[in-house]
Amino acid sequence: MAKVAVVLAGCGVDDGSEIHESVLTSLHLQKLGAEVCYLAPNIDQADVINHKTGEIHHKEKSRNVLEESARIARGDIHNIENADINNYDAVIFPGGFGAAMNLSDFAYRDIIEDIDVELHVRALVEGALKHKKPIGFICISPASIGAVILKGQGAKLTIGHDEHVANKMEKLGCVHVPCNVGDIVIDEKFNIVSTPAYMLAKNMVEAEQGIEKLVKEVVKRANVNPLERHPELVDG
Repeated sequence: MAKVAVVLAGCGVDDGSEIHESVLTSLHLQKLGAEVCYLAPNIDQADVINHKTGEIHHKEKSRNVLEESARIARGDIHNIENADINNYDAVIFPGGFGAAMNLSDFAYRDIIEDIDVELHVRALVEGALKHKKPIGFICISPASIGAVILKGQGAKLTIGHDEHVANKMEKLGCVHVPCNVGDIVIDEKFNIVSTPAYMLAKNMVEAEQGIEKLVKEVVKRANVNPLERHPELVDG
């Protein structure tokens, strides 16, 4: 049974993890018999957004990403600082603006060279890349996390058809592959699967199509011994 880390960025599309994407990811993982382990960084959110009006709550004190993510995980969540990639067979990142505001500063940086990913998120992803473990990026996370960590390495990723974000990804040195809402893009070199979800989806039914395909592909890859796919790892 695959053990999959699902990394959350808070609770809510505008300042955390997109709830529908997070739940659909968890649902399809569990339907496939995978063990779901929720992770989030123990940091303050970049902003707190009123999801009714879209306005920033300037008078409200910042919320904690780990505590807010626990709402989606029903309390069963762990600090990503303590996560060891050796304990997981795969990693999946749902979208939501928290992935570009809390897990990285993609949303706030116009100078490409200045964009970075949260320290412990970076460590987990780099560990997965090193050990050839599959990574799933959903919605904005292929840009805000994948393209940033793999800066200049030509990774094939998608956020759908958004030209502005795609151009930013290209400037980071990745290859943006246009993709419809119900499809996925696979990068064999880096063992990464990505899908647009709510970057394109108009409703949950549309978002589910690509997420289901992504989860199935990630779990299939997680159940394959990395040494069978990458014999070069035998020598270290």
